[in-house]
Amino acid sequence: MAATSALFSFSPSPLRHGSSSVKPKRLVCVSVSTNVSASSSETASKPQIELEFLGPQPKQDGTYAVDKATAISGEKLLRNIMQDNKIELYAAYGKVMNCGGVGNCGTCIVEIVDGKELLNERTNAENRYFKKKPESWRLACQTIVGNKENSGKVVVQRLPQWKK
Repeated sequence: MAATSALFSFSPSPLRHGSSSVKPKRLVCVSVSTNVSASSSETASKPQIELEFLGPQPKQDGTYAVDKATAISGEKLLRNIMQDNKIELYAAYGKVMNCGGVGNCGTCIVEIVDGKELLNERTNAENRYFKKKPESWRLACQTIVGNKENSGKVVVQRLPQWKK
C-alpha cells in the first residue's frame, strides 16, 4: 500500500464582503492512503496459466463451445477456477450429489486435452478412481493448475464421460 501526502491550504470561514477582519489561512497536511495493492503488481510478475474449457459435447457443426479463464500458477484447484469463473463443471446428478471437492464422488471428471505437464500428478484418490480410465482424465477437485513456476496453456474437456 502506498501513501501520498499533499499540502492544502484553506480559510476556515468565508470572507465577508466589507469585513475588515480577514482570518489567516491555515496550512493542513493531509495524508492520503491509496489502496493500490501490491498484489496487482505481484500478480503480473507471477507465472500465469491460460485455460480453455471445451463444452461437453460438440455443436451441430462439430465445434465445441469454449470458455476461457486465467489462473496464477500453483494457487488453485481446477474445480475452484471453474466455479469462480462460472464455468459449468457438473452434470445434473453432480450438481446435487457432489462430495464438495474431496475426491470421493467422481462427478467432477474432466479430460485434459492439452497441457497435462502444467498440472500436478494424479493424486491417490484419482489413481483409485481411474484404475481403468484414460490417463488424460482427472478430477477437477484434485487437480492443481500449475506449480508456481510454470506457465502456459491448458485445454480441458468438460464432462468427457459421454465419449467413452
